Amino acid sequence: MRCYTRFLSLFISSMLTLVVQSVVAKEVNTLEINAPAPELDLPGVDGKTYRLDDFADARVLVVIFTCNHCPTAQAYEQRIIQLQADYRDKGVSLIAISPNDPLAVRLDELGYTDLGDSFEDMKRLAARRGFEFPYLYDGETQRVSTEFGVLATPHVFIFDQQRRLRYNGRIDDADIKPPKSHDARNAIDDLLAGRPVAVPKTRVFGCSTKWADKRDLAKQSIEKWNVEPVELEQIDASGLRKLAANKTENFRLINLWSTTCVPCITELPEFVTVNRMYRRRHFEMYTLTTDPPQRHNTALKVLRKNHVSCTNYIFDSDDRDELAEALDATWEGPVPYTLLIAPGGEIVRRWRQEIDPAELKSEISTRLGKTYASRK
Repeated sequence: MRCYTRFLSLFISSMLTLVVQSVVAKEVNTLEINAPAPELDLPGVDGKTYRLDDFADARVLVVIFTCNHCPTAQAYEQRIIQLQADYRDKGVSLIAISPNDPLAVRLDELGYTDLGDSFEDMKRLAARRGFEFPYLYDGETQRVSTEFGVLATPHVFIFDQQRRLRYNGRIDDADIKPPKSHDARNAIDDLLAGRPVAVPKTRVFGCSTKWADKRDLAKQSIEKWNVEPVELEQIDASGLRKLAANKTENFRLINLWSTTCVPCITELPEFVTVNRMYRRRHFEMYTLTTDPPQRHNTALKVLRKNHVSCTNYIFDSDDRDELAEALDATWEGPVPYTLLIAPGGEIVRRWRQEIDPAELKSEISTRLGKTYASRK
């Protein structure tokens, strides 16, 4: 009995250790003031590989760790662009680095964006925003981010001409309201003037660094969502009119589909992804099968196979004209057909064929707001 009790105790202890290890974030030591700049050797979105020597002529080197998905990082994109524009002719070089492992980002952490943190998505963002500074990817090994000790995105490190760290912290003191303390700019001005940096360290705020050890949590979230219940309810014309009227504060995405439509079924996983990304925002997703009521079980089987756990409807009649008049009189009948309805009932976008997932995410995230200041 003692042996069994001891075995059970050791087993429980080991399991708790595994659980703790899976949820505790990676511990890093942030670079200390006066420390030398770590080597880079990282790929940029422009196809080049960058090293410290590439910036040897700069009097001041600004390294900003940022990313695509984080609403705080997105709030600072224009400020980073302006920072580079204001100082590039004064001997200051600016580098942006994404520290995140893209596979460690949960889908519900992408609720403020249409882009993930992959290298390809970084290229898309740089092109969209017109970045005129190197945007480097460290998500493969996270070596550089570990050596810097990146705590969040954004996180700024500013080095003098000898490449000794003189400032570590935030860009400024407010991502939502107008800032009162322009900390990074103040540090750059001090260095350019030959003065010691008056405030060499500030607290950082933003999204936590997505270290590779969070991959398991991202995977577990998918497994959890995949067992959510999937149901299919009947709805009548009156219910469809109420659905379209949208007397809520949420944007409503409604996808019309059929079990006899191969493209409809093929794109269902994309709608599942979209729902998981944005459902914590002012957003609701619905599917409406145009199958006749007697195909209820067939439609439900397809929905369950694809883990479509949003609200799913089947019209209680096989009269498509009645369905169209109740939901959207401009619909001509073919599926797939998708609507985005704003609060108050205005249809702000129609997709009359298969969706482009990137375009759909862009439309939704723009409508919902990509920063905390612009959120709906």
